[in-house]
Amino acid sequence: MVKTVMIVDDAQDTVEMVEKLLELEGYNVVTASNGKEALEILRRGAGNEKPDLVLLDMFMPEMSGREVCERIRADKDPWLRDIKIAFFTVAAFKGYGRQILKKLNVLDYIVKPFDIDDLLRRIHRMLEE
Repeated sequence: MVKTVMIVDDAQDTVEMVEKLLELEGYNVVTASNGKEALEILRRGAGNEKPDLVLLDMFMPEMSGREVCERIRADKDPWLRDIKIAFFTVAAFKGYGRQILKKLNVLDYIVKPFDIDDLLRRIHRMLEE
């Protein structure tokens, strides 16, 4: 079965590059350019095919990735609330930041700029969990 990855990032060049990389690896890709759009796409998808993983940029205008993640985790719909999430960010998390990630049930965080092989390996691992 083909896995679907949602990329949520306000940097269009990053979205396009990662989308192409993932499509070459055989994944379906859904994209959103901000948190509000991502939540709308995810909520519309209730009952339909949902992404198997959301790569979520931490720093976006209007709604941060953390806020998007908090809204997903608080959603009353279990299919949305339990979706796999990884942050895709320029931030490097240390002690307290890692505690927040754990509290939000975030599987991983990938630091930009990223190594392509490492990105693909980590996405594959998260999709297998």
